[in-house]
Amino acid sequence: MTTEDFIYELFCRIDDAMPEVPKHPQASLYPSEIVTLAFLFALKGVGNRAFYRWVERDWLPLFPHLPERTRLFRLFKTHQDWTARFLAEPTVLGVIDTYGVELIHPIREGRSPAQIGQKGLSNHRWIVGGKLCLVLNQWGLVVAWDCDTANVADNTFQPVIQQFEETMIIFGDTGMHAKAGDPANLRVCRRGEWNDRMLVETVLSMLTLISHFKKVMHRVWAYFQARLAFTMALFNVLVQWYGLPIDEDGIVHLSIAEFRRRPKTTSDFYHLFPRRELQT
Repeated sequence: MTTEDFIYELFCRIDDAMPEVPKHPQASLYPSEIVTLAFLFALKGVGNRAFYRWVERDWLPLFPHLPERTRLFRLFKTHQDWTARFLAEPTVLGVIDTYGVELIHPIREGRSPAQIGQKGLSNHRWIVGGKLCLVLNQWGLVVAWDCDTANVADNTFQPVIQQFEETMIIFGDTGMHAKAGDPANLRVCRRGEWNDRMLVETVLSMLTLISHFKKVMHRVWAYFQARLAFTMALFNVLVQWYGLPIDEDGIVHLSIAEFRRRPKTTSDFYHLFPRRELQT
């Protein structure tokens, strides 16, 4: 599948999911075009300027009414609520976990009064950024998510669990336990006690490798939230691109590796790796 074919099909899938969303009379882009561009931004995993240069240089014929860069990203921020229609339905069993997203290097902490991230531990190292909490159903699809700064405890996200009190039993690690009490539908699992929780580790690994999600460069919290929202929605769309293959043991094999961009030509290689890095 070429990149052009992928963008066409992605747009069609998005358009089918939001037929009732009207276009504003003064808008230059249709709602499906905005979401398609936001999904591509989440998939590319690069900064705002690099993404906009890529779209303007290579795919302007597909988006002839592409607005100015800052206007485009304001549209992403304004319409992030559209991603809710791409979240999955809850199942009887589910898992919950958190994921640290670095915004700035820890050595730069406190240099700017506009800093939005806070210092916290992620994968046994310090980061300054935010913390994503996501709930997956038994098939590995994102059902709900929330975010906060990286310094908060995992049990801060217990309200996310409580909203599924009547529909899901959610397995979480010991970080989700609170002294004040846990939601009735939370099952706290110690290390190695419930191996099915590894499903969430698989999902987070895919987000890290394919969408370069471990570090982003947003400087305003609303734009950071929009990035998280579109990334969660994008994951659900991509992982179901060819359906959900289930083996004879009832295990779903998730994969989005085929959507990772690989350098096919010399120009692609130079685009991925700046010249100064090739000389070292």
